[in-house]
This record gives sequence, C-alpha cells and structure tokens, in this order.
Amino acid sequence: MTDLSSRLLALSEVKTVGRDEAVRVISLANVVTLASETGLNRREVEREAVRGHILPSRYLRSLGTVGWEGQLALLQSTVGVVGVGGLGGWVLMGLARMGVGRLILIDGDVFEESNLNRQALCREVDIGRPKVDRAAGWVQEVNPAVEVVTYRCQVDEAGMVELFHGSHVLVDALDALPARLELQRAARRLGLPLVHAAIAGYVGQVMTILPEDEGLLGLYGGGQVPEHGIEAVWGNPAATPMMTASWQVQEVVKLLTGRGELLRHRMLFMDAEWGTVDILQVP
Repeated sequence: MTDLSSRLLALSEVKTVGRDEAVRVISLANVVTLASETGLNRREVEREAVRGHILPSRYLRSLGTVGWEGQLALLQSTVGVVGVGGLGGWVLMGLARMGVGRLILIDGDVFEESNLNRQALCREVDIGRPKVDRAAGWVQEVNPAVEVVTYRCQVDEAGMVELFHGSHVLVDALDALPARLELQRAARRLGLPLVHAAIAGYVGQVMTILPEDEGLLGLYGGGQVPEHGIEAVWGNPAATPMMTASWQVQEVVKLLTGRGELLRHRMLFMDAEWGTVDILQVP
C-alpha cells in the first residue's frame, strides 16, 4: 500500500475545522480517481486513507463525534438489518452515510401504496418493487463505498443465523413480535448485540440487547405472543419511524466505535404526542 499512501498524501489537502484543528482530507473525486488507478474499491481506498489520518471529506462532519479510530471501525464493520421498510429504510440511510462498510439486508416484501406515508425508500414508481432492490440502489447512489448484500426472503431463526454470519451488530426493524423474538435468539446464537426498536402512532421505543441479556425474551417469555401490538390500531405516521430509527443508528454507531453509554437494560420510550421521553428499566 506504499504507492497508495503516497498518492493519498499527494491528492489530499489540509483543512481547518472545529476549533482551528488542522485535518488532512481527500475529496470524493480523488477517492474515485484512486480507486480507478489502483483497481481497489472505494471502501479499500477510504480505509487506507483513514489509517493514514487522511479523512474522506464526506465524513468530515462525523469526525468530532466518532474520531479517527471510530471512523475506521465503521468502515471495517458489517451490520445486519432485518426489514427495510418504515424503520429499516431510515436505519440503512443513516448507517450508509456514516460509512458502515458492509450492510446485510433481509426483507421479503415489495412496496405498497400504504408505505408512501412513512417509508424513506418508497416512491410512487417503486410500488410493487422489492424493498431490498430499492435499498441496494439507494446506497449505491449515496455512498458506493458501502457494500450491500441483500436477501429477498422471509427467514426464521436458523436462516438469520446463517445469513448474518460475519456481522458485528444486528438491527431489529421488524413489525411482528414473533419474528423479533426469533431475531433475538439468532443474535444470541451468533454472540452479537441487537438494537431493537418498535413504533406505534406517536410512540417509539429503542433498546440495545447484548447476547447474554434477556431483553425481549425476558419481557415476553417463551410462550405464544401476538403477531402485532397497538400499532395495528394507532398506525404509523411519517415522523415516528424517523425519530425512532435515528436512535437505532446512534446505538449501532456506539456499539461499533466503543463510544457512549448503551441503552442496555433500559428501554428508551418516546411519546411525541405528549412530548415526553422516559427510560424504562428492563430487568
């Protein structure tokens, strides 16, 4: 990588950010140029740049939060997301913009007209289109350095264990409780943290579950659970998945970078209708 390091240095420039901090950055155009010259993909070029403390300019506004080691960790990470609809669409947008290197997306559905009110990826022209196809296309348009692996299917616990092998964090963007419990069991078998969320009306909840935690399994037990909760009555307006998914993205970033305090054994409960935010202790 010596030649690449030299080229990175030659094509970068020093910018002053924050409180007069000097940061060496490389533009998007020059990242594309180096990828073409070397035959490497953009993620490989970006990783080598960050290793040499040369920051791709697209991540400049994240540096003060995640730091150099954090940005490198994001670029080297794989996150699995089940569901790319209301929650999952916003989640993958945030993760792609942060520079998470690889996304594994599972969703067996196609877009319907009722998705237009809240699902970030859904446009009128997408009605009838598989959600994972649109998700992969969106990431390619916004951050081609992110590798996207998609599976258009409905999977059970065993399937998730197989498809998410090699991930670092899993994200629950499902809309059915039995499937959520299967996902947590799969995460436990893989030894991976799971970032859970659910929405209904003006309300959203978020919790991070480590493999040894009871999490949802402790809340609901091992018996029969209903397919859907109160969201079947309250619905899901546009802003609620945005609000909730943003917290999921923050939890994933904290897990991958090792920064901040997780919502572990604590459920963040947001009620936008009444303007309240509560932390519920989860045994």
